[in-house]
Formats: sequence, structure tokens, C-alpha cells
Amino acid sequence: MTNMNVDKAYLLGLIIGGGVFGKSDNSFHIRLPYNQWGSVEKNPVRAGKIAKDILSVVSPMMRGIYGIDATYEATDKEWNVQCYGDLSKLKNDLVSYGISPNGELRKNVSIDGVVSDLIDDNMKRRFIAGLADTIGSTTKSHRRFSDDTQILSFEISGFKYDFVCQLCQLLHSINCYPDQVLWNHPNFHSANDRYYKPWKKGFKLRVKLDQYDKFGAFAFKTKVESVSENRNLQTYSNKKSPTCENRPINVGMSCVHIDEDSDLLPPIIRNGHYLHNLHVCCVLGCEHAPYDKMEEVLNDACKYINPFSILHKDSIENIQNLLKSEPIYSNRTFTVEKANVSYIYNLYQKSKHKLVYGTDETNGYPVNILVQAIAYAIAGKNGKLNGKRISGNQDEHITSYLKSNNKFDIILRIPEIPTVLIVECGEWSAMVGAENPNLYSKLISRDSNNKFKLIVRDITEEDLHEYFG
Repeated sequence: MTNMNVDKAYLLGLIIGGGVFGKSDNSFHIRLPYNQWGSVEKNPVRAGKIAKDILSVVSPMMRGIYGIDATYEATDKEWNVQCYGDLSKLKNDLVSYGISPNGELRKNVSIDGVVSDLIDDNMKRRFIAGLADTIGSTTKSHRRFSDDTQILSFEISGFKYDFVCQLCQLLHSINCYPDQVLWNHPNFHSANDRYYKPWKKGFKLRVKLDQYDKFGAFAFKTKVESVSENRNLQTYSNKKSPTCENRPINVGMSCVHIDEDSDLLPPIIRNGHYLHNLHVCCVLGCEHAPYDKMEEVLNDACKYINPFSILHKDSIENIQNLLKSEPIYSNRTFTVEKANVSYIYNLYQKSKHKLVYGTDETNGYPVNILVQAIAYAIAGKNGKLNGKRISGNQDEHITSYLKSNNKFDIILRIPEIPTVLIVECGEWSAMVGAENPNLYSKLISRDSNNKFKLIVRDITEEDLHEYFG
């Protein structure tokens, strides 16, 4: 093992963030996923500066510490730092830190060994700088609600929850408090749609740009310039992010996704349902997690969980096949009626969270979600969809429909027991799940080995008849 210093700390961050070992003994490169941000064609000036950063920053460090020569290759989607020479010194170093020098490192890595060797804040910052220069995205679209809160987003692929947690704790140790972690889990990538399959989008560990600018670091001048450009979009300096222990927890509704038991998820996470990004931190046992606040939320978990899709949009054929595939749907008797869009939209304008078509005020379908389903059907009929997304504003689609002299019919299929309501128009259909916290509380339990882990079982026909009679 070579002695740790600031240059080695930086290189290890760069290697862990983007390092990829090939099948041959001397095949290794560092992937820089700069996509359009560093495009040679679209951003030739920035691309030239990236090349200079690689040759002036990375190459001499690689040669000095590991005896490896480094150059670069660039495409529109990524830059690769190509490394040549005897890799044995680098591999031995990684193994000494408990890191297997195989494949894409960040997908299967623990940084505990490295972190324990970072003996001061300067080394920690340099290691984080290496990660930031590889997987720290400064794209302007990373913002919190508006341009006034610009974000640095660490983009992490795979399912290494412990790596994300370790990085978050490392940032805490230099007083750089992350603003949010978007975990690679369907409860966060598909909170509304129980059946959405492409939810495996990786992790995003987000830090306010002002926070990172004060406590973190970059080695690439191109990243520093990009941060400066983004900060200029802010009209004021953001306050320091609160520690996780002191952060307010605002929870929204989420559905129980069919992949909560996915084998891709680590055992500690698998089969759990998660209400908030800090909920995951509690299950992982992070020292900074707000356990008491989360316990208060978990005691009211039934208010935030729906065993059905909150909203699932698809073709009529696919939704009809879905209704036939599960007994909880196929056992229902549906009443068919034309949607009174004007009445529903007026209700929505008065109270966006009102429940409709239920048996009483404690259950039914949230009118704001029903309006989304109707807007989707209208946009589909008018050829105004981008995939399953509405082009433009949903209210404009509905008000335009209401003003039209040639209104087409929008059909509602309403079940005899509140479960899922179906909206149909032409080839387009949407499924809206009923809210019913009193009933759904019976589906929720705590894991016997981890009191913060919620387990939500499937709802059954017996549950429905026991509740509704």
C-alpha cells in the first residue's frame, strides 16, 4: 500500500467514481459520464478544457503514484481516461482497501477502508473531489424547485446502498450536509405507479451548490467553471442545509410497487416500503438519521400508503389485461358512466384532495389524481402525448375540452368496492387507486429485526369484505 496523501486521496476518488477494469490484466479506464455537458461537438471549448484537465491533473498523478500512463478518448456521451502500463500496484492498493479490482467499481464497492485512511479534512475533500470530478453532475437541470437552489448531484449506478450511505456520512464529516438522497428503489423512482418497470435509475446524492462550494472541492477547472456559471443563476445565497437530525420530514402518498421484493435490492432493504429518503437512512442505521421524527411518521403510515397504483396510464388493451390478471380486480363489478368532467374539475378547483366515488368521506379516489387521469385521456385523444406524459399543462387540456363544441365521451368504470377506478377515452386508459387509510392500516407491519422497516402485504378479497361487508 502506498502512503496516503492528498494526490492519492484524489486519485482514489476518481478511480472509485469512474474506474472500470476490463477482462485482460492490463485493461483499465476511468469513465467520465459527461454526456452533453462535455460534448466535443456541442461544447468544443469546454471539451478542450476537459482534455487539458485530464492531461495536466490526472496524467501526472497517475504516473507519479501508480506508474501508469494516462490519456483520453471522447464521445458525445462520455469521456474515458485510458490507462496504460503495469496495473499491479493500483490493484494491490485497491485490494488493501477491501475493493475488488473487477468491472465497474462504483457498482460493487465499499469505501470504509479508504475513509479510515483519510486522516484529515483536506484528504477527505480531495477524495470527494475525485468523486465529484467523475460522478458529480453540475448540469443546470439539477436544481431544487427553481434556479435559486442549484444542486451538485452525485450520480451513482447499481444497488450499493452502503456506498451511498458511506459517502453521505463522509460529507457530513466535513460539515457538508446533503440536501437529499434519491435512493435506487421503486418507492422513489415510481411512487405513483405500481407497475412501472424502468425504475432502476440509480442513486442521486444531492448537495446544495452553495454548501459544496464552501466545504467541498473539485480538481477539474471545467467543473469549477460550471459551478460558477450555475451559481450565477441564483439571485441569493442559499442558507446552509440543516443536519439530517434537524430536517423536517414531509411525506406524500406512495403506492406499493410490484418490485419491492426485487433480488437486486440488498436484503436489509428488500421487501420494505419507504415513505421518505430519511426513512431509508433509519433502516440502514445511519448515525445521522432522525429516528424519533421518523417514528412519528411511521405511526401514521396508513395515511401515506396505497396498495393499488395511485395512477397507472396505459392503453385500454393493456389495462383491461391487467384487470383480468389479478383477482382483486377481476372480482369487481364495474358500473360504466360518462364522466361529468365539468363537475369533477370544479370539485378539484375547490378542494384538490377531496375523495370521490367512495362509500363515505374516509375512502374514495382523490380528485386531483382523477383529474390527471382525465387530462391524460383527453391529451391522448387529441394527439398531445409525449410517451405517457402530457404535452403542456393539464389544466389547459381540460379547460380546452370543456370549451369545445364537439366533446368526445370520457368513460368512468367505477367498482362496487373502492379499489381501482378506470378512465377510458378512445385508445387511452388510466387506473386510479382508492385511498382508504383505515383499511390499509391492516396491511402494514414492522420487520421483526428492524423496527423502522415497514412491510406491506398484498390486499385480499377477505380484507375488502371484512371492511365493507
